[in-house]
Amino acid sequence: MAERLNVLARDVEADLAWLAVLLQHRLDTYFAENPASPALPGERPPPGLDDSLSSYAGFLRRHALTAAERAVLLLALAPLLRPQLLDVLWARNPANQRGYSEFGGVQGASSGHFIPTGETACFLLAGDHLPERLRVIHLLAEHAGLLSGDVLLPLTPPPGEGWLAGRLQPSPALLALFGLGVPGSEADALPAQRVTTGLSWADLVLPPATLTQLEEVRDWLAHGDTLLHTLGMAARMRPGYTCLFHGPPGTGKTLSACLLGKLCEREVHRVDLSMVVSKYIGETEKNLARVFDLAEQRGWILFFDEADALFGQRTRVDSAHDRYANQEVSYLLQRIEDFPGVVILSSNLRANIDDAFTRRFQSVVAFPMPAVEERYRLWTESLPALLEPDNDLDLVRLAEKHEVSGGTIINVMRYAALRSLVRGDRRLAADDIDDGLRRELLKEGRGF
Repeated sequence: MAERLNVLARDVEADLAWLAVLLQHRLDTYFAENPASPALPGERPPPGLDDSLSSYAGFLRRHALTAAERAVLLLALAPLLRPQLLDVLWARNPANQRGYSEFGGVQGASSGHFIPTGETACFLLAGDHLPERLRVIHLLAEHAGLLSGDVLLPLTPPPGEGWLAGRLQPSPALLALFGLGVPGSEADALPAQRVTTGLSWADLVLPPATLTQLEEVRDWLAHGDTLLHTLGMAARMRPGYTCLFHGPPGTGKTLSACLLGKLCEREVHRVDLSMVVSKYIGETEKNLARVFDLAEQRGWILFFDEADALFGQRTRVDSAHDRYANQEVSYLLQRIEDFPGVVILSSNLRANIDDAFTRRFQSVVAFPMPAVEERYRLWTESLPALLEPDNDLDLVRLAEKHEVSGGTIINVMRYAALRSLVRGDRRLAADDIDDGLRRELLKEGRGF
């Protein structure tokens, strides 16, 4: 986490220094004895961040910002990250003892900081050169780009003012990169829910092969940053780790994801694909962008449950809807590949996942139905501590006779414990276990 923040700070520091150079150059030329108004950035290109792994550099690449757009973005960020950088724009015009109207900007209500407006962006990029100013106005008016809401919020001027009087405001996704949003609000609005567990790594009941593969993911979480940055592998390896968990329901996929996060002190957030996927063109990508941007900044593990909803066999392109569906998948794949953290995709059947996607995963972890020994351990460890089992409760027989998952066993124990509470005898009855098991098998279409 510390290394990611250091890389983020380094890149933003370089870009803010570039903004300071642009601003000073504009002021120097504007107030020169023979003023000139060259277009900026012009011969002063921004720092090269193409190979950087920071969340900020990734944001710039995803949105393919031009140098001029990048300068406007930095103007919007400056009051939050380096407010003193804009203090020079408080200068007073000696002719009227007022601020320079061409500088734009408003004063922050509580901070007193210089808050840039659309007019400020026009001054920085165009000075008083009218043709260039018109190009900047066009840039700021293009709601499909810079001020679409994905990078900056659309300009909202005060009543009775021209629209260039509107403040330059970073989008929630941009703020999330720096942890500058309102605490809790970003996560609350996301189509993702944090998942936790009270169990520990020692409570996992899985085959040795599955445990070994999970330990590989754990090792990446613990040492991935060191491998990339300290050992110098960042240029040869993609920054993140993607794996597929597949197996029948109740075999421990979600629990394993939670325990990986708990062991490595990372939050795990399960993405609700039903809230992500939208019938409106472009909305699915926006929803995914919000999830990934915040997860990147916070260091979350992302867990896509029932991932075959998006990663199933790709549809034939017989219609515009089919083409768009495949476009959504392509966008998600690109975000996963750019994501510097861990993404876990879960599916009940590996066959439901397109082989073209599977080849992109660093690991594929199988969660089979538990064997007899594992089922016995699951039955034993699920016994309620404060209930007394009947003498005729034969856990060995249950383990040998019924091939069920850990999730099914928990459901059976829940049913039997509730029956005990209703009776008030604190007895774990063998008949209740059998009845609960019969109910669970019936749900699965199997006989007792």
